[in-house]
Amino acid sequence: MEKMVVIKSSNLAISFLLLLAEVLLQTHAASFDITKYGAKADDKTDISKAVLDAWTEACAATSPSTITIPKGSYLLTQVELKGPCKAPVEIKVEGTVNAPKDPNALKSGSWISIDHVDQLTISGGGTFDGQGATAWANNDCDKNTDCKKSMNMGLNAVTNSVIRDVTSKDSKHFHVNVIGCKNLTFEHFSISAPDESLNTDGIHIGRSDGVNIIDSNIKTGDDCVSIGDGSQNVKVEKVTCGPGHGISIGSLGRYQKEDPVIGITIKNCTLTGTDNGVRVKTWPASPGHSVASGLHFEDIIMDNVGNPVLIDQGYCPYNQCSSQSPSLVKISDVTFKNIRGTTPTKVAVKLVCSSGIPCSNVQVGDIDLKYNGSDGPATSECANINPIFSGKQNPPVCATKAPTS
Repeated sequence: MEKMVVIKSSNLAISFLLLLAEVLLQTHAASFDITKYGAKADDKTDISKAVLDAWTEACAATSPSTITIPKGSYLLTQVELKGPCKAPVEIKVEGTVNAPKDPNALKSGSWISIDHVDQLTISGGGTFDGQGATAWANNDCDKNTDCKKSMNMGLNAVTNSVIRDVTSKDSKHFHVNVIGCKNLTFEHFSISAPDESLNTDGIHIGRSDGVNIIDSNIKTGDDCVSIGDGSQNVKVEKVTCGPGHGISIGSLGRYQKEDPVIGITIKNCTLTGTDNGVRVKTWPASPGHSVASGLHFEDIIMDNVGNPVLIDQGYCPYNQCSSQSPSLVKISDVTFKNIRGTTPTKVAVKLVCSSGIPCSNVQVGDIDLKYNGSDGPATSECANINPIFSGKQNPPVCATKAPTS
């Protein structure tokens, strides 16, 4: 009996020590307030050095650390935050961080760049304001194919990380560029920019695996979410989009040696007043073969959305294509399921695939899209595709064949 009591007491002692260790770890978690490094909330003093100094210490800390940007309005010219770090880092943005209004004050690329960081959290309820109105007014992308300006945030090789409860506002170019990342989640993330903010994709994803965009609200002047080559296992769920150009896979097939796009799910989203709905877009005259497969668009509400369901394998903005030969991107294993709502576009469903490599295994089920114009009911248009149908089809899908190219 005494032996049993000793064992129980020993277990209690171990539990107490583990709890004490956890409390001590939390107590000694490093905290870095940028105002302690000279930052001032006067919207005039550049806080770039203060942020970088705080980051340098936080990144070197051996216990989890937090960098705090307190409430107030701050000016940040440009900063690059590099890892790897020794422990998880949280950037807690409570205030508003403003970029310079003059586009020429920033180098092209990212206003805020974060490279090779594991276990990063960005939170706090604050705002990154790119102050992009001047850049939009001078946008010349219709004439200049290399028209990129600075993006609000560039995430390069960021892994096992979360961005939540913050806002990206009025970026000069893309809001967030996600490249080479893995296991990255955006949750309760907001993007805010007017319809006239040209080339301001909300979140662009490329060559990344396991990116999730959940319970987020995106208002911008281009694609709310754009998914580029090399993207795998991407989930976009419970996202509201509009204004903007919709949610897009692509454009693909413009460059040589593009990596496959595999396993994309767009689900339980609502699009309002966007130029397009859910679409897959590839360039004609592809310089090389590539693949897009396992693409799933399900449970989508369209509220006055142009081109609600679209596969466009002849995508050619600003007539920049040198040839109209077929796209060499193979699109396969696609589902459009339970998509409903209204559209100002008479052709509500357009599935125009490549004549060089037709689409395969495309399933279309429970489509209910009502044309709100005055010249008859909604229609559909198809080319180089033989879909598998199920459930309701309104309009009748592929009742009209598009001209083949």
